Amino acid sequence: MNHRHLLLALALAAGSLSLSACRKPDAPAAGQTAAQAAPSETADQFVARINAEYKAAYPELTSAQWLSSTYINGDSQLVAAKANERSLGKLNQWIEQARQYEGKPMSADSARALTLLKLMSAMPAPRDPARLAELTGIAAKMEGDYGAGTYCSGDGDKRQCRQLGELEQVLARSRDYDQQLDAWQGWHSTAQPLRKDYQRFVVLANEGAREMGFADVGAMWRGGYDMPPAQVAVETDRLWEQLKPLYTQLQCYARGKLDQEYGKARGEVAGGLLPAHLLGNMWQQDWSNLWDLLQPYPGAGDLDITAALQKQYQGNLSAALAHKSGGNRVSSRFSAEREAQLHSAMQMTERAQDFYTSLGMPKLPDSYWKRSQFIKPLDRDVVCHASAWDMNMGGEAGSNNGPDVRTKMCIKPTEEDFTTIYHELGHLYYDLAYNPLPPLFQGGANDGFHEAIGDTIVLAMTPTYLQSIGLVSAQQASREAVINSQMRMALSKVAFLPFGLMIDRWRWGVFDGSITPDHYNQAWWELKAKYQGVAPASPRGEDFFDPGAKYHVPGNTPYTRYFLAHILQFQFYKGLCQAAGHQGPLYECSFYGNKQAGQKFWAMLKRGASQPWQATLKELTGNDTLDAGPMLEYFAPMADWLKQQNQGQSCGWTTSAAPASPASAPAQP
Repeated sequence: MNHRHLLLALALAAGSLSLSACRKPDAPAAGQTAAQAAPSETADQFVARINAEYKAAYPELTSAQWLSSTYINGDSQLVAAKANERSLGKLNQWIEQARQYEGKPMSADSARALTLLKLMSAMPAPRDPARLAELTGIAAKMEGDYGAGTYCSGDGDKRQCRQLGELEQVLARSRDYDQQLDAWQGWHSTAQPLRKDYQRFVVLANEGAREMGFADVGAMWRGGYDMPPAQVAVETDRLWEQLKPLYTQLQCYARGKLDQEYGKARGEVAGGLLPAHLLGNMWQQDWSNLWDLLQPYPGAGDLDITAALQKQYQGNLSAALAHKSGGNRVSSRFSAEREAQLHSAMQMTERAQDFYTSLGMPKLPDSYWKRSQFIKPLDRDVVCHASAWDMNMGGEAGSNNGPDVRTKMCIKPTEEDFTTIYHELGHLYYDLAYNPLPPLFQGGANDGFHEAIGDTIVLAMTPTYLQSIGLVSAQQASREAVINSQMRMALSKVAFLPFGLMIDRWRWGVFDGSITPDHYNQAWWELKAKYQGVAPASPRGEDFFDPGAKYHVPGNTPYTRYFLAHILQFQFYKGLCQAAGHQGPLYECSFYGNKQAGQKFWAMLKRGASQPWQATLKELTGNDTLDAGPMLEYFAPMADWLKQQNQGQSCGWTTSAAPASPASAPAQP
């Protein structure tokens, strides 16, 4: 996730930081509002001023946000909330001032910049200062509460308190039904206190959206795609219909394997739905941790990246222990373990950087390695959810204050974290490429683009590539090995698709009022059943707030971008493979080390948000339309294989059989 999106949602730092912002505005004529008065500068001058002030003020806001995510306490939350409050207040002023230029002559770039300015905030703030302060306070509190979420169970000496990372490992590694259920229910219980805050958050954010001329926050989010807002739902539905048959076959195959492992009574929920706690992931968005159950041909191609990374970690640990002598043995081992964790995390990150530099892209600045969070600190709560940060929009040209880009993760030696690093560095390389542009154009062509960059690189991590960097053994060219490789990728890419749709389908309904607070949880599980074919093992009533157990809900990060990214990355991948001169099946292509592909990729990244995404997409792929065709082409061998495996099975599911959500008193606003 690129934190630039969250920061743009909060926008600009205090106007008091900018000298030009202190200028007293001309008084409006009688009967005129400030927005209707004759502007004292042209539209082009206005946009230039905003760009300059925005860049100058940006580091204060990023620093406050960084502290609130990496040092979670009341003080850091207060600092972040106040920085956000000033920022949103300034953004509201600028949006109001921008109305003066409606219908006035200006350059095409300025017209686009003013459109982007209005759509910049994913968290539109009310104009009333007290309600603005309330909104930013709630936002900071929800993110902090999520990061500090802890589930405690047992009594006395057996009492155990675990945070998200430990609970996720239970779902990933254990095959004990009851342990998995306890971990899943435990984390979701931490979200219950967020419900009241979120309900109030919706009221305040909707007020801000309406003051900006939008029907609600969801309508505002859908306005950021260079197409009519109503078309966004139509387009995503069209793409899902292209891909749903492939997902249905994967869901059917997984259901059969879970039935074998746990017995049909536990391996599925009535109607063919998959139990939420058995899919190896807290939100069922990635099924990679079920590889031991779902691997089509054990032994046909060694794709156990996690085992290789853990072997690397053990080597680092042995080396660290060899340098520790004397003193307390327990203390020495603890110190060695921390040293090995950091060393492994840095090695994984350096390996990811190597892919980008092999394409001709620059190395990350030295400050990246000094200022990023690579492993979880021991002395404080942090938000471990992986994110990429551009702290200063490239810094000042010709000064010592150069680019300051960072990642924030709690890296473990697992395949999931390894590929996540490649994803997060994609955000940073996008930032570095477009940083020479005016600040209002420093963003993705659309938000799906930003999420697709690193994932395009992940697609190029073929077995041949993984073998070349020593993470898998030599691969045999066999049909079985191909299917294994495809399944490994599908458990991440295909399994995600319906989840990528349903989160914003839920929030669009919450924001427009069609999902009322007394049906938050019911609507959540109805959508999960409809799109994912997933259900909880037992009823989840309105005393729960299961949407809040996913970071992007309390963190107010739009999610349709991730669905679009899963389409775009395959379109990007095919375009880059063509640029690299690849011949043969699409799934065999790795453009690692290919400078021609790298040049074409970098040229696209440099465009940023300076033109409609359709034009940027066409420059790379030759097509200006979102298309699931390349994804279906990539997975064609596995699609045929799944149909063969599922012959005789009743694939698909019915949502009416999902566990009912008993009514209970909703939280009050």
